[in-house]
Amino acid sequence: MNSSKDILIIGGGIIGLSLAVELKLRGASVAVLTADSKQPTARAAAGMLAPQAERIPPSPMLDLCLQSRALYAAWVERLEDITGLKTGYWRSGILAPVCQNELQEKPLLSNLNYQWLDRDSVHQHQFGLGQEVMGGWWYPDDTQVDNRALFRTLQVASKELKIDIIQGSAEEFIRQGNRVIGVETTAGKLQADRYILAAGAWSEKLLNIPVYPIKGQMLSVCVPENSGVMQPLQTVLFGTGIYIVPRQDGRIIIGATSENVDFTPGNTPAGMQSLLAGAIKLYPELQNYPILEFWWGFRPATPDELPILGASAWENLTLAAGHYRNGILLAPVTAKLLADLICDRKSDPLLAAFHYSRFPESWKFENGK
Repeated sequence: MNSSKDILIIGGGIIGLSLAVELKLRGASVAVLTADSKQPTARAAAGMLAPQAERIPPSPMLDLCLQSRALYAAWVERLEDITGLKTGYWRSGILAPVCQNELQEKPLLSNLNYQWLDRDSVHQHQFGLGQEVMGGWWYPDDTQVDNRALFRTLQVASKELKIDIIQGSAEEFIRQGNRVIGVETTAGKLQADRYILAAGAWSEKLLNIPVYPIKGQMLSVCVPENSGVMQPLQTVLFGTGIYIVPRQDGRIIIGATSENVDFTPGNTPAGMQSLLAGAIKLYPELQNYPILEFWWGFRPATPDELPILGASAWENLTLAAGHYRNGILLAPVTAKLLADLICDRKSDPLLAAFHYSRFPESWKFENGK
């Protein structure tokens, strides 16, 4: 078998690399097995850090998301210090416009910072909103990061920290008793003392856990050069089934469809049409902006839409899968809590809510591949 490390992370996306950097900074020797350095999952995101706009109800999931949002500024600052790169972290706030004939449901938590803006206030807050917008909820503490810039920064941080990045796909865990003793991969057999499964929507191909792909189609436009301003949108717009995320360089990200179509690739006319129609309704000026790019990716979903984090049925395999819509947001807290678990044997009480054992017996590894 190939050289042994303290920890082998299977999956080189945002979650896997965040874990690698955290563990390396705590003194572990780490290798990452990655099948695709372009990371279609990281691309299927707009980088919103939006536990409030997403209306996550009071729950351990909300607590996890709020804790991660609170970690973000210091986390990206550390990554930027290591690499000299920018992650595009921007305290833009998030505005959730409410259109005519839509319910203006009050946010679920009164102890968090938010504000209702009536019709006049919301149109003053962000110029150019559609005429159907009759108010909106303003969430100043929800923020954003440029997910592609973050991914690049994590890749460079991994190089700077001399983390081994191995190109290849995992094919099978080699087990002995209640331990994993190696992984068969397209790059040969790999061995470590501990293993972390962080393979996103592909995790179920390696282990019988209920993680499956939900395709998201997205597109981007850019502010025309003759508009006189770099970015007229100064906040994220989070509508019903649509979000519009401005970047400080003049790009605007529009997303995202949510399609249970297995790993069917590609953008579709229907997907693009639905996104453009929803975006133009909220911010009509977009209909005049040049289109830059279409793309898609696969979110790692679970039946209850919560991640699977922490211990597995094998004593040296840790799970970091199924982050669904919140992988970018949850990267720092996932890295912190699992590093605490692995390095210090300290299990945060929050992890109990995300344990694999919440799923029916049929999913509990006895048929693991």
